[in-house]
Order: sequence, then structure tokens, then C-alpha cells
Amino acid sequence: MTASPPIRRLMWFFAIVYAVEGIGQAKAGILGQPVTYFLKQVCHWDPVRISVSLAALDIPWVIKPLWGAISDFVPLFGYRRRPYLVIANAGAVAAFVTLALIDDPATLIPVLVMTAVAMAVSSTLCGALLVETGQRHNSNAQFVNQQWLWFNIAQMLSVLAAGFLIEIFSPTGALHVAAWIAAVAPLTVLGSLRLIQEQHAGIDLAAFRSRLGALLLAFRTRNLWLVAAFLFLYYFSPGLGTPLYFEMTDRLGFSQGFIGLLASISAGGWILGGVLYRAWLHNLSHVDLLRFSIIGGMLATLGYLLLASPGSAVAIWVFNGMAAMITMIATMTLAADACPRGVEGFAFAGLMSVLNLTYPLHDALGSLLYEHVFNRQLTPLILVSATATGAVLFLIPLVTARSSSGTEVT
Repeated sequence: MTASPPIRRLMWFFAIVYAVEGIGQAKAGILGQPVTYFLKQVCHWDPVRISVSLAALDIPWVIKPLWGAISDFVPLFGYRRRPYLVIANAGAVAAFVTLALIDDPATLIPVLVMTAVAMAVSSTLCGALLVETGQRHNSNAQFVNQQWLWFNIAQMLSVLAAGFLIEIFSPTGALHVAAWIAAVAPLTVLGSLRLIQEQHAGIDLAAFRSRLGALLLAFRTRNLWLVAAFLFLYYFSPGLGTPLYFEMTDRLGFSQGFIGLLASISAGGWILGGVLYRAWLHNLSHVDLLRFSIIGGMLATLGYLLLASPGSAVAIWVFNGMAAMITMIATMTLAADACPRGVEGFAFAGLMSVLNLTYPLHDALGSLLYEHVFNRQLTPLILVSATATGAVLFLIPLVTARSSSGTEVT
């Protein structure tokens, strides 16, 4: 079925916003590897200190419900999303420019946090638009696939560029050039706001009471709490990110350029996962898709046991990217379907904050086990992580593929 013009415009908007996020996320985009390399080479930080310090960048993502509630309840200049998108992306430009002008490690993390705030706000508003439109047109999975497809296209190019920057610049120089590139990206979001067709929303007592009722409904919705618990347990397993970086750098001797290439290859795997979903997996029931994603994630984690050479690394990173994309589609669609109408920004952001809370926790836990329990041995960490992922299979019966609340609050 051919999408209507408003849907097509919104699909383009999602592509732009998530492409910008793929470039500008401080831990995953063009800044990710330069930041870690700077902290390792210039500041001489160990894996635990790097993981714990960079965990501060996840705080703005964990408190995403705050940004969603503000936009749900407090329209600005008559609109709930567009003015906040302007503020967030203008703020992102300012924060990235500031990052490009500093080289003091003491101020690096606070400025990175400001970039994360801007990216988190913009992502929250985009998620609210996804749920509002997706529930009306039964197209949440299509929208999720569109967002993460373009996020990973941008991330693939960004991390490839990041590895190249590290190869030709000093650690400080690579960080600054990456920040300048990131500063340009949010300008495209500001130029794309005409793609949004948003209804005028004023602040009045009736509307406030209506949305407050929807907010209270969200807290009373049993399915929403079950989905939140499921998402936390799904994503909370000992992380391999920082330990893998040290393993590849210190033990396997991979160059920084090749490590950046691997991140790009992983993003390419995400893109292949999106294509796989569109071609074959979109007909699966949501329960079957969840099962498929968990099994794939467990196998992808076990694949790291085969990491021994550049060739094996390429195959492992491609498969992990594909598995991660299927997981993201399955879990984010589950989250979007569970959101009560009327407080989409708050509810969806709340569920996404559950995912974002797991990221610093699982990376810090993985680094802690790697450094202090397993004596920098990667194999036992891989086995523990894969086991934790596989255990979530038994929790699928506790959640449903679609929320039964369905209450629309205007």
C-alpha cells in the first residue's frame, strides 16, 4: 500500500533526525572512538574509569520521560513538538562547537553531557511523533525500521570517518575535527521542520486535565510496567563494548583505523538487518519476532568467542549488527504499541529510558567483571553475557505484542 504524502514526509523527517543522531551521539557516532582514544592515550584512563565517566552521557537519555512530559503538557508557541526541536538542535550546534574549542579533560565530560541532552531531547520528540502517527496508521514497526535504518547508515559513515581522523590527527586533533563535523549535522533538522504537520495545541484547563488523566492511566497500565521490566531484563547483561576495545587494541593489535572500520561494518550489519526485516521478517508475529531476536542476540554474543583475526572480526561484527537491528525493531515496536494515547511523549520516552538505563550499567558491569573478576579474560565474560540474554526467552509470555489500553486522550 502506497503511503500518503503526510506519512512520506514524516518518514523523511525520521530519516533526517535519526541520521543526525547517528552522527552526533557522543558514544556511538563520529565522536565515539575519538573520545575513547583521547581518554586512553592522553588521559591514560583504564577501562573502568572510561566506562564510569562516559556513563554520565547516558543520564540525559535515562531521564527522557522528563523531556516527553514537558512537550506533552506545555505547548510552546502553540505546538508540542516543533519549538522544542528547534531549541534542542540549536543547543546541539552550540555544544558541539564548544567541544571543538576545548582540550581540558576536566571540562570534556560536562560538555559531552550537554551534547547528549540535546540529542536526547530531539530523539524524545521524534519518538513522540512516531507513536502518535504510528498508532493511528498501525505503522509503528515501519517507522522504527525507518529510524534505525538511517541511524545506522549515518553511524556507518561516521565511525568510518572517526577511525580515519584518528589515523591522520593527534588524539586531541581528531576529537576537535569530529566535533566540528557533528556541529553541522543538527542544522539539517532545523531545515526539515516543514515536513512535520502538527496540530495547534494550546494550554487550557480541559486539555491539561485530559492529559493528566492519560498520564495517570500510564502509571496504572499493567502491560506498560510489564513491558518496562521486560525491556530492562532484555538489555541488561554484562556489556562487551569497552573490554572489546581494549582486547582489540592491546591483545589483538588492531589499528585504530580498523577498529573504526569494524564499527562501520557493524552499522552496515544493522542496515542488512533492516533489509532482512522488510523482506522476510515483517510477516512474523510479534512474539515470534521477539523469540527470533533473542536467539539471534545470544548467538551473536557467542560469536565473539571466534574473534582472533581481522577476517573473523568482520564476520562477527556484521552478524552482531544484523541481530541488534532485529532486536531494536522487536523491542521498540513492543514499546510503541504499549503507550497510552495522549501522553505518547512521556510513555514512549519512559520505556526508552529503561533501555538507556541499561547501557551504562551493563558496560560498567562488563568492564568491572573483565578487569577485576576475569583478569582481562574475554571468554568468561562472553559466556555470562550470552547466558543472560538467552534467559529472557522465558519472560516472553509475560508481555503482549500490543497494548490493550488503546485509550485516546485529546
